[in-house]
Amino acid sequence: MTKPALGRGLGALMSSQPPLAQPASVPTAPAPVAAPDNRGRVLRVPLNRIRASALQPRKQFSDESLRELADSIREQGIVQPLIVRERDGFFELIAGERRWRASQLINLPEIPVIVREADDRAVLELALIENLQRENLNAIEEALGYAQLAEQFQLTQEEIAVKVGKSRAAVANATRLLKLPTAVQLFVRDGQISVGHAKVILGLPDESIQRIAAERVVKEGLNVRQTEGMIAKLQTRRTKAGASKPAAAIVPVNANITRLEDKLREKFGTKVHLKYAQGKGAVEISFFSDDELQRVLEVLEVTAD
Repeated sequence: MTKPALGRGLGALMSSQPPLAQPASVPTAPAPVAAPDNRGRVLRVPLNRIRASALQPRKQFSDESLRELADSIREQGIVQPLIVRERDGFFELIAGERRWRASQLINLPEIPVIVREADDRAVLELALIENLQRENLNAIEEALGYAQLAEQFQLTQEEIAVKVGKSRAAVANATRLLKLPTAVQLFVRDGQISVGHAKVILGLPDESIQRIAAERVVKEGLNVRQTEGMIAKLQTRRTKAGASKPAAAIVPVNANITRLEDKLREKFGTKVHLKYAQGKGAVEISFFSDDELQRVLEVLEVTAD
């Protein structure tokens, strides 16, 4: 089945009217709360009538980037209206939080908006789409957005993938990052380690070792290949020291095997563990719901009949 293009849902919210551009220095009278027949039109509303959405997946905004955008708005005005919905006497943002924040920096009295009707699920979906289009989300914010769609609105990974224009495997692999300890997630969020580093670290058997590995990556500035080698050495030492877990449960120490595991995870979109020793071993594919089991069977072209 062909997936819809990324941002199709966001585009559906936009009015067919041309965007309203007006320099910030030109004052206009404050607009009242939109009446139902104003929906879909570009309105100018007081900046203090707009509120951020708790459903916004993006939590970090670069101060420098906001200042640059504020300077542009000061000179050119806001070219693209913000998308909002009416909520408790205010306008709640659906799309355009960076423009709203930048407008606050220059004390813009009012800004152009388009008012739409949208429930919480639609707001979260559209906020994700907008940020993914602009590559604004860090990997952890993206994963948290997918997890919220799954948990709060009971969407499967397949449904999420279709809505945001991603592959199901991409959604599954992003969500796996939330299995990392909070401290390691912060390293990913802050850009101190990459998603590639995180995927390697996820192969370690427990959170304490994952934290140690991540801290060493940051301290020594290791690249992904060096991280694979470091983890292999950690696992070798644990095996020689007689770790409490049996050797069969230890993640493979061979970096090539680790990369092969990653490819299998990409293929099946779920946790895959490859046990290998001297040409023998096993492939263990995990699933956490009936839907995931069905998807694994489809990938393997196996029917339940």
